[in-house]
Amino acid sequence: MKTTMLLAALTALFMVMGFSLGGPRGAILAFMVAAGMNLFTYWNADKIVLKMHNAVEVDASSHPEFYGMVQRLAQRAGLPMPKVYIVDQAQPNAFATGRDPEHSAVAATTGLLNMLSHDEVEGVMAHELGHVKNRDTLIMTMVATIAGAVSMLANFGMFFRSNRGLAGILAVLVAPFAAMIVQMAISRTREFGADKSAAKISGKPLALASALAKISSEAQHIRNPVAERNPAAAQLYIVPSGVKQMFSTHPPTEDRIAALQDMAGAFGGGGTDSWSSRPDEVGDMSGLRKRSALDPRGPR
Repeated sequence: MKTTMLLAALTALFMVMGFSLGGPRGAILAFMVAAGMNLFTYWNADKIVLKMHNAVEVDASSHPEFYGMVQRLAQRAGLPMPKVYIVDQAQPNAFATGRDPEHSAVAATTGLLNMLSHDEVEGVMAHELGHVKNRDTLIMTMVATIAGAVSMLANFGMFFRSNRGLAGILAVLVAPFAAMIVQMAISRTREFGADKSAAKISGKPLALASALAKISSEAQHIRNPVAERNPAAAQLYIVPSGVKQMFSTHPPTEDRIAALQDMAGAFGGGGTDSWSSRPDEVGDMSGLRKRSALDPRGPR
């Protein structure tokens, strides 16, 4: 209900922008554009996001351990098998996309696969499948689309606004910030939900907590060219990319880790060593010291 109301508020804000620039006809046109954008996004979001990242699809032959991990997690979650992708990017991160569980995809960067242990990667991918299970992938893409359109209209209005007085000027100046606040409110709610789903799917909330602690710092110091070109893409990732916390679409990482630690207590542990009896398959993923079956370059 909260997400629906916030989405409605974002659409209404877009219509207000249209009204400020073009009167009643502008509001109607803005509503039609928003509806058209959402329809386009519904059918094409996954293709747009994956192409934006130059993601490469992998399968059981090219990356058996990584693909098999996602397959097992999807089965535990009661989800159809998503398409699995790897993004050749140094920044450790991951994302999910797709309009519904039947047309979903999950992706991890080479930086993430090289940095984390097997259990930590499993926790991250469980988080992304949590987004799929909760249908966040469609919601967040729609939010990013409308929020981006509001900012575009505001920029347009700064140069071509008609003489509509103070109200029009305020709309142009305030609307982008209002859109950002709504976008942040929706995204932060969905991130906590995906963390909770990940804990249930993997049964290892501490593994996800450990992964968040490792990658949150690195993600702020390693460039992400995609997020730099398209700031709205930052909300897709498991941790924010190159933004200050005040303007982040994600909750503070410390709060997420604390919540996962509480879940671990409720689960009676939530340890991270369930695969330690298979060192040949797990390997040491911190840096490039060893190659494992999860190595983004494929099996040995």
